[in-house]
Amino acid sequence: MTLLDDGTRTAAAEPATTWVRTEPARQDRAVAQHKRTLTSVTAEQRFVQAGSWLAALALTWLITTRLLPWDGVVAFTLTWFVLGVGLVALTTSLVGSWPEVVDRVMSGVVHAAVILLGVALLSTVVFIFVRGHSALFHVNFFTQDMEGIGPRDPFDRGGILHAIVGSLIEVGIAVAVTIPLGIGTAIYMTEIGGRFARIVRTVVEAMTALPSIVAGLFIYTVAIVAIGIPSSGLAAALALGVMMLPIIARASDVVLRVVPGSLREASLALGASRWRTVWHVVLPTARPGLATAVILGVARGVGETSPVLLTSGAASFLVTNPTDGVMNSLPLYIYSTVRSGEPLEIARAFAAASVLLALVLLLFVAARLLARPKKGIR
Repeated sequence: MTLLDDGTRTAAAEPATTWVRTEPARQDRAVAQHKRTLTSVTAEQRFVQAGSWLAALALTWLITTRLLPWDGVVAFTLTWFVLGVGLVALTTSLVGSWPEVVDRVMSGVVHAAVILLGVALLSTVVFIFVRGHSALFHVNFFTQDMEGIGPRDPFDRGGILHAIVGSLIEVGIAVAVTIPLGIGTAIYMTEIGGRFARIVRTVVEAMTALPSIVAGLFIYTVAIVAIGIPSSGLAAALALGVMMLPIIARASDVVLRVVPGSLREASLALGASRWRTVWHVVLPTARPGLATAVILGVARGVGETSPVLLTSGAASFLVTNPTDGVMNSLPLYIYSTVRSGEPLEIARAFAAASVLLALVLLLFVAARLLARPKKGIR
């Protein structure tokens, strides 16, 4: 109570009490302390994973060699994978939560799939080179053809020059035809549009799964039988072009769709026509992706055998004129050589397959270099 000047008494104002709730702050600190970090791996987690896979390896050796009659690399690898995933899940559950267990198990599965794919690809390439190395180390294998060479002649006689030249000519003609048609079709579907754009896109997607034998029969019926073009490298190039065209058009369509629409709008706002926008803005932006589309098409066509067999035929001598009679190619040479059953011929076939792999790699590198942006352009 407080006594005032007039003699009256009044109650003194009591100080205000501030209530502070500490439960949320404590909960936040607890959550921060127990926050899961699945993207980062600590040293303890690495040790747990490495120990689990090593223990799985020891158990696999014990099971496959001592307990059960499971011989072979495949059985050993599968057993190791199953035991490794199981031990990783078990050990992670002892030191972590359930989401961490799922994360480590799926990480192990994904890494195993990547390793399996890499091993399969590497083993295929190494196997081909090992089987054909005896013929690859002869210079004449790249500078001579097989005219007058028998299936039992040694490796210092004959070569695959005619097949290499034939493949380059046929693929070159097919690329020269399909690149403008494929990219032009993609530009029409993406940039021009219209009532027929959806129909064209449906046809292109359907032709993507076109069997190679159907493409060969189509060119054989239309070009050779109906028009009268002789069986030659030109007819084979047309058959390869029929197969490559939908691949290039479909992949280019996807790439052009990725180009931001703001770039087109900015070009049109500056007064450029639609054609200049496509030529100077859209295509340069999508150039790396278009190169990938061309690589996909070339990879589809360069390894085909049945269209070339139906439209060109095989020749054992060098032919440089695509309109002058039959012309051989690397896939067709490999096919006809393996069918002979002779060990030397089979070795030549594997050597030709090695050259075909190297040729595809060179085409891939060349396309990526040509599609690389110029210096100073981002």
